[in-house]
Amino acid sequence: MIAIVNYGLGNIKAFQNIYNQLDLSYRVSCTPKDLEDADKIILPGVGSFDHAMNLLNNSGMRDMLEHMVLVKKVPILGICVGMQMLANSSEEGVTKGLGFVDGCVKKFSGDEFGELPLPHMGWNEVDTLNVDGIYAGISDRAKFYFLHSYYFECEDNAHSVASSDYGKRFSCAIKKDNINGVQFHPEKSHENGIQLLNNFGRL
Repeated sequence: MIAIVNYGLGNIKAFQNIYNQLDLSYRVSCTPKDLEDADKIILPGVGSFDHAMNLLNNSGMRDMLEHMVLVKKVPILGICVGMQMLANSSEEGVTKGLGFVDGCVKKFSGDEFGELPLPHMGWNEVDTLNVDGIYAGISDRAKFYFLHSYYFECEDNAHSVASSDYGKRFSCAIKKDNINGVQFHPEKSHENGIQLLNNFGRL
């Protein structure tokens, strides 16, 4: 059973529609008890880092989420801000992240990115550097939909499994053991996104 964490942010209905289409069992989880029997967890997110972390912290689900992921080793997929929340911290705010994958969320700014419009919005190619189960059946340089102004910089480059380009290359997908994250929105990425969510649901 896939638990879709509903702490007040994210395209919950879009995930429901896709998993209904794929005939995969899921639950929209709003309480710690809703997470207890999950064998996969999706952590969605939109908006700002601090707002998302504060909502999760106030939802009552954080302790159970940490137990499921860090102790029971249940696979988790963080999406967009949900991926950023897996980091230690973000330049967007002062609230601490979950710290599941060591790294900092940084803004597209400075000479290295030039005068790029923000947010980075639209379809971009994704280069898969380290193909694993959730990317099965998806071609290298497949396009996914992005909407963000910040990116996840891993402390250990081995945890970056895919990259994209916006002024320079940036990590757009991470993996550490049972922990996965993608900066793009698979729920808005048509066939490629559906394939990724299907792969994750059937791990």
